Amino acid sequence: MTRSKFIQTKKTVTLAKAHKSSSIKDEVQENIAEETPIALIYNGISHVVMMGSPSDLEDFAVGFSVTEGIVNNVSDIYSIEINCKDEGIELNVEISSECFANLKAVRRNLTGRTGCGLCGAESLSQAMRIPKVEASNSHFHSKHILKALKNFSNDQKLQKKTGATHASAIFSDIGDLKIIREDVGRHIALDKLIGASLKNKICESDFVITSSRASYEMVQKIAYFNLKLLVAISAPTGLAIRMADNLDITLIGFAREARYTIYSHNQRIIE
Repeated sequence: MTRSKFIQTKKTVTLAKAHKSSSIKDEVQENIAEETPIALIYNGISHVVMMGSPSDLEDFAVGFSVTEGIVNNVSDIYSIEINCKDEGIELNVEISSECFANLKAVRRNLTGRTGCGLCGAESLSQAMRIPKVEASNSHFHSKHILKALKNFSNDQKLQKKTGATHASAIFSDIGDLKIIREDVGRHIALDKLIGASLKNKICESDFVITSSRASYEMVQKIAYFNLKLLVAISAPTGLAIRMADNLDITLIGFAREARYTIYSHNQRIIE
């Protein structure tokens, strides 16, 4: 993938004046996480606008394009140009003619429809697409998961500054951090992580931790890379549990530094 010019993006954190309830008269400065419209434009045609943090945008463009099925591989992305405008940010993504033709066909089918709710989905089967997965003998030690949870909390720099962001991270099988991405949007944080992961070597024994609840889309997205463990700080949805069970993914929720709950394929966890 070649890169076009990059125009400097906006700040992820700004300062705002605030007053604490304990001392309303005294003014303080607070770090505030920025949220901005991010438009994904493919071969000159606008596809979708997402609200997110203005950082790691190339990773976001790559991760979103792959997991949403807009491109088949990273090699289908020829260039990414990031343009910062007054009203938001444009990600101009140049993709292969074959992928763009498929994208245009989907857009034609969506014309005139309302209440879609799922970006680019024209049918139930498309929204609930099941990635092909391979069998795995991976196992994960509980002590390494707990180690990763501790590291995960410590490495969320934007969250520590603002208290307003989500994070997704990939850890090795011994609980060492490999990649972390943050965003005000939980799905965007995961897409950024996936985009970054596609440029690095990810092992089958690696696993993902997300700071949010575990939705079915998150299970769906990590299945594309044949990863077998998703750990969520909050609860999973029922659909996420069923999809994880079908895709041979171990799904953990309510994960804290000393405990967690396993919802599928518990045989993969070693105490």
